[in-house]
Amino acid sequence: MNLAEMIARGEGETLEFKQKTTHVHRISRTLASLANTRGGHVLVGVDDAGRVVGVRDAEEELFVLRDAATHHVEPPLTDLRFREVEADGRTVLVVTVPESLNKPHRAQVAPGDWRGYVRVRDQSVQTSRLTEQVLERQAPAAEPLFERIPLDRHELAAIEYAKTHPRLTLPQFMKLVNFGKRRAYQTLIKLVLHGYLRYHDKEKEPYYTI
Repeated sequence: MNLAEMIARGEGETLEFKQKTTHVHRISRTLASLANTRGGHVLVGVDDAGRVVGVRDAEEELFVLRDAATHHVEPPLTDLRFREVEADGRTVLVVTVPESLNKPHRAQVAPGDWRGYVRVRDQSVQTSRLTEQVLERQAPAAEPLFERIPLDRHELAAIEYAKTHPRLTLPQFMKLVNFGKRRAYQTLIKLVLHGYLRYHDKEKEPYYTI
């Protein structure tokens, strides 16, 4: 697949656009999430709207990417592949991130703070310990990583609410089941990962639907 075809697909579970890699901790989250899920590509020099803006210094971008993969992801990602592609007189760096055989990977988000991430739609989403346990048991496969699982009453409550309302937000779910923010968020993301809910973040407040 050439660059134009990749951009035309738009961002998703296996594709991320980055105008530039200015922050090593941010790119480490993206790399870890792709490796933890189904692998994919990062296009550096493409903005969020899919416009080719190019990179000013490909070597500098490569340095940041390699630094993120080896020093800010644990275990390190050592099998990334890089290629430079010219488009409209601009250089785009195509980064290939294979699905990892050594899951789960955690990204450093601050000094001493390492967190796991997976890819949900076009977002890098922080994992719970339950998700990391699933990752530890999974090998790369052509099929979706997570399968449907039995649900408890709180998870069923989220699904029933989403069936009867246009959307379900995190505050609504917290109130519905009397959970704190962290527990409620982890429950909703679990439902997204296992295919029960859809995650949307294109508006001011993220929400979930069936």
